[in-house]
Amino acid sequence: MQSAAAVTPLSSAPASCLLVRPSRPGLTPVRGLPGRSLRLAAAAPFSAASFQIHARSTGRCHGSGGSWVSARSLASDWEQRRREKGGPTVRASSVPASTGGGSDKAAAPGGDLPQTLLLGSLFGLWYLFNIYFNIYNKQVLKVFQFPLTITLLQFSIGTFLVLFMWTTNLYKRPKISPLQLAAILPLAFVHTMGNLFTNMSLGRVAVSFTHTIKAMEPFFSVLLSALFLGEMPTIWVILSLMPIVGGVALASLTEASFNWAGFWSAMASNLTFQSRNVLSKKVMVKKEESLDNINLFSIITIMSFFLLAPVTLFVEGIKITPTYLESAGLNLKQIYLRSLLAGLCFHAYQQVSYMILARVSPVTHSVGNCVKRVVVIVTSVLFFRTPVSPINALGTGVALGGVFLYSRVKRIKPKSA
Repeated sequence: MQSAAAVTPLSSAPASCLLVRPSRPGLTPVRGLPGRSLRLAAAAPFSAASFQIHARSTGRCHGSGGSWVSARSLASDWEQRRREKGGPTVRASSVPASTGGGSDKAAAPGGDLPQTLLLGSLFGLWYLFNIYFNIYNKQVLKVFQFPLTITLLQFSIGTFLVLFMWTTNLYKRPKISPLQLAAILPLAFVHTMGNLFTNMSLGRVAVSFTHTIKAMEPFFSVLLSALFLGEMPTIWVILSLMPIVGGVALASLTEASFNWAGFWSAMASNLTFQSRNVLSKKVMVKKEESLDNINLFSIITIMSFFLLAPVTLFVEGIKITPTYLESAGLNLKQIYLRSLLAGLCFHAYQQVSYMILARVSPVTHSVGNCVKRVVVIVTSVLFFRTPVSPINALGTGVALGGVFLYSRVKRIKPKSA
């Protein structure tokens, strides 16, 4: 079992004095001391709740609100205590100043294999849920062409799962203010539109073609970041976008299921999803301790349901009733079961995606997402027996290769003047 100590310098205390309090597991950056942290590997009989450090001799630093020890003697004190009582061991380790494009998050000492197996299992679930979502979703949209109703149903299933998770304390319910909700609202809007456009595209063209077009996401990310955030791309990023654009164009020209409605719906999905990423940087939602990425996604899911519900009722009406489905000659059991499974997989794969992002760097997650798109395209082609010409396959491969290249060159930082 691991525990970590949060180390917070007190403004009234000397710079070398640190107050050590229990905190959440893992590495906690030391505020006021950039690039340093403490890792506490807890061992019996000490527990995270009882863990404290006290000054035990004269000449130490003291401050109001807690007991203080010199930072220089911190490790030696705890090493001595570990030898005497078998307690926790304190070890100082370096933490990168930024993890934006760096390596994966550190694993616990001696826990590399379990952590690797867990991470591999999460990636497998991510891909599996995504595959089944696309298959079941396409089967429903092929015979029931009401994308607003299907999207609303998926948000309603997600909302039910979120509320169940919070009420049963499977996941801590966040404390959120009206100002935070107002800041999240634009994110929920573009999230709603992005999923709606994706379903519109899946209902019109082959799954493989929709995901080939969605390989254009990096292009829109670079364009919107340059226009609204002033983040100019490096020459390597620009070069990596060329095979993406060229591959999608080549695949589109030779796609058997091509139609403009499906093409522009997938393009609109790219635009809205990447707008969400830009808005998240622009709006800068202030997160409380309980408002992590999973809770943020949960709140967005609930808001998306309420945003889409009145629009769906106005545009499409209530089309999911047994009476309507029977009058349309559809199989009730198949439609309901596949819609339910698609909604469950839809919410599950996004939840698992955030769980993976909490464990790896954004670059690793981006590479994993590229591999996931390849897996979805291949499995959908095999399952639906989608006709694919050699030129079409070449265009898809070039586009996905460009996405992989883009995820790698994002590591390259521009040299400072």
